[in-house]
Amino acid sequence: MKISTISRHLREGGKNVVRNGWMTFASISSISISLFILGIFVLITLNVNDIANQIEKQVEINVYLEVNTPQQQIDALQNQIKGIPEVKTVKFVSKEEGLVYLRGKLGDSGKALLEGFDGENNPLNDAFTIEVDEPRNVAAVADQVSSLNIGKDPKPIYKVNYGKGTVEALFKVTQIARWIGFGIVILLSFTAVFLIANTIKITILARRKEISIMKLVGATNSFIRWPFFIEGALLGFIGSVIPIGVILGGYWKLMNTGSLDLSLMMIKLTPFNDISFKLTALLLGIGMVIGIWGSLISVRKFLRV
Repeated sequence: MKISTISRHLREGGKNVVRNGWMTFASISSISISLFILGIFVLITLNVNDIANQIEKQVEINVYLEVNTPQQQIDALQNQIKGIPEVKTVKFVSKEEGLVYLRGKLGDSGKALLEGFDGENNPLNDAFTIEVDEPRNVAAVADQVSSLNIGKDPKPIYKVNYGKGTVEALFKVTQIARWIGFGIVILLSFTAVFLIANTIKITILARRKEISIMKLVGATNSFIRWPFFIEGALLGFIGSVIPIGVILGGYWKLMNTGSLDLSLMMIKLTPFNDISFKLTALLLGIGMVIGIWGSLISVRKFLRV
């Protein structure tokens, strides 16, 4: 295709967007509203998925040791735990460190409550904190750690705790949340495609005489299609940029004003930089593909004269 022809198609596509004022407005509005709704749910879904991952990663195994367990036995047990393939890290927490942590966790009230429990009066146990490679391996690893206590005399392990029952329920809830979010996004995507494509079809339908005349005077199908191809791409691009700007602008403000504080739950929203590229690429891609697809599909039926 010649450069002059390409230039002509670009000019015509741009002119059509400006020339067909109300129909252009209707198409852009349809795209913007549909993608805005879709974008909000994509934003929520991405955050729900990220929060679910954060919650799952916080699941860890605490192995409490018997009082007065010899250091040699503690070291041997730590090496055995490290040897479990699914174990990512093993951290030894002495009862003194545990007491400091507990006081910090309870704040000022904890200092008064735990006063006098230093040294020999410390009621806590030495412990191991275990992090696994995958959250769903927690139960299996906990069982393997418990088995290390069998046949030992004296037994080094007092208790293995990972929140049995609660953890399994947590994994089910997070998985359901992911699937619900994914299902809503897919449903809204199809709805957006249907609404946008039909609006663009109405826009092209209003110009069927123009297409028929061009066909009758000898214009080839590709010559007729290209301006509509460009027009559809422009409509999709403009219609996508508006909701992207509004959604990301609102999310940026939310992240920086701190109006939603989840720090007490040790949960953070997905960082702006991580979410902005994904959301922009998704909405821009959907908007332009639907704009182009809607224009080409709609104009095809009028090329048979």
